[in-house]
Amino acid sequence: MQVILLQRVAKLGQMGEVVNVKDGYARNYLLPQGKALRASETNVKSFETRKAQLEVTNLETRKEAESVGAKLDGQTFVVIRSASESGALYGSVSARDAAESATAAGFTVARGQVVLDHPIKDLGLHTVSVVLHPEVSVKIRLNVARSPEEAALQASGKSIRELAAEAEAQAEFEIAELFDEVGAAASDE
Repeated sequence: MQVILLQRVAKLGQMGEVVNVKDGYARNYLLPQGKALRASETNVKSFETRKAQLEVTNLETRKEAESVGAKLDGQTFVVIRSASESGALYGSVSARDAAESATAAGFTVARGQVVLDHPIKDLGLHTVSVVLHPEVSVKIRLNVARSPEEAALQASGKSIRELAAEAEAQAEFEIAELFDEVGAAASDE
């Protein structure tokens, strides 16, 4: 099916281009979302008359997205989740969780704007993309932790696994020291 794009669509084309797409993609995604029109003669003529207005609207929304993106880019948001001692989450952190944490911090981010490259299933700092406009994308960081204190430790650069390894090494050292003391006392008798 041939469609006229009303806005830039990633991996498809720019606004105003007539492109061939599969019927299902056009019917189920592009047309209902208002991102394209069927490429009939009447729609081509109506697009030509609205083209200037669409370009102005696109430019305004892009400038607004760039100003919000400048504030949002590089921000770190804390997400508190329960996890095992090894740092594996009981569940995962979704795009909805990322959007809610950004919204709680005062930014307006919809879950559809958050792009997760892979599921977040462990504690730590994770980088996530936020698409504010088809032409504006920024990166945010999610600090996934079990408590606010743990989040502060992770933000300072320590990982949960490092802290667990340090605690285990300290416990082994104390046990070895205790056995040394017991052995020294036994040899004195």
